[in-house]
Amino acid sequence: MTYQLYYWPGIQGRGEFVRLALEESGVAYQDVARNEGIPALMTGMTERDAAHPPFAPPFIVVDGMVIGQTANILYFLGPRLGLAPEQEAGRCWVNQLQLTIADIVTEAHDTHHPVSSGLYYDDQKSEALRRSHDFTTARMEKFLRYFEGIVQANPDGPAFLAGPALTYADLSMFQLIEGLTYAFPKAMAHLTPGLPHLMALHGAVAQRPRIAAYLQSPRRLPFNEQGIFRHYPELDADREAPQTYANPT
Repeated sequence: MTYQLYYWPGIQGRGEFVRLALEESGVAYQDVARNEGIPALMTGMTERDAAHPPFAPPFIVVDGMVIGQTANILYFLGPRLGLAPEQEAGRCWVNQLQLTIADIVTEAHDTHHPVSSGLYYDDQKSEALRRSHDFTTARMEKFLRYFEGIVQANPDGPAFLAGPALTYADLSMFQLIEGLTYAFPKAMAHLTPGLPHLMALHGAVAQRPRIAAYLQSPRRLPFNEQGIFRHYPELDADREAPQTYANPT
């Protein structure tokens, strides 16, 4: 079986969360738009399943099904690729973690496009400065400390987010940390000393043989200022002391 992944060819974006799961599992997959261009991506969106069209990339095609939305794709792939628990409660927990990761990914995107995705960054720069200040001094820490607590409290040992084995949520957490480190290096340098379990998870994922090989391959595109995680130095906060929150949600 070959999975077909449809996503924009020039960026990591949300497609990278799916791509990491496919790479870790070692299954055969086609990165359609990278091989065939954007016209193939647009054709896939409109013609693959007219009754159930995806709203936007990423989506996958497998077994005649078209499955969209990053978290939904991973929920489907997880059991098939050995990246989700067997029990329903465990699968729902991993999905919940993935959806929470999706929340912070959206907030990271909105630091540079707080008004409209249809406007250029320079058209909303003042709003972006205000939005990114809140994100780097409050929201980013709130999310990451929540995930740090989840790893630390894992009853199977503080190695993964859920259970005793790697799941797709761990791969997505690796990608989240990679993206935040690229976009906000000062803010992340301030936070990471207080996130030992998350950083250990990040390092362990990076050393997994298939992931390590992928990261060194041309299939792993570099971050750039067209994707979700963008490095604009003026948006990166440099703080002296962390803020803390009683409510982790």
